[in-house]
Amino acid sequence: MANSLSAFLAENAKKIDNIKYAVSDRFVDENGDAIEWEVKCITAAENAELRKTCMRTVPVRGGRKGQTTQEFDEAAYTAKLAARCTVFPNLNDSELQQSYHVNGADNLIVAMLTPAEFDDYTVKIIEQCGFKTGDELVEEAKN
Repeated sequence: MANSLSAFLAENAKKIDNIKYAVSDRFVDENGDAIEWEVKCITAAENAELRKTCMRTVPVRGGRKGQTTQEFDEAAYTAKLAARCTVFPNLNDSELQQSYHVNGADNLIVAMLTPAEFDDYTVKIIEQCGFKTGDELVEEAKN
């Protein structure tokens, strides 16, 4: 079995469990306890598609007229990644979006959270998706 391809079949791959995380103490239940959000890991294919949607064509500064290049919009990517990985609350709920006067899950998540909450949340999402945080990379470099 050590060299068997059956270990790589989708049904034999270990599933990555969703995590629950209290993003903010501003969203509370009837007892005043912070409500936990649920976060999932997405696939590499989903991540590639998100990244692709965040590429923009921009003019080259100082370049010839009509010359363009591709630029990655990291802020848009981070918001889309956060929205895509959020299972609960349902960021696609129209009533929730209307309450914040926005359209789209990626616009909703940045409207709902403070800058610090959003940064903390994206760190959790990055960890859930298996990426290493800056602190982890620094520790690895030290060793």
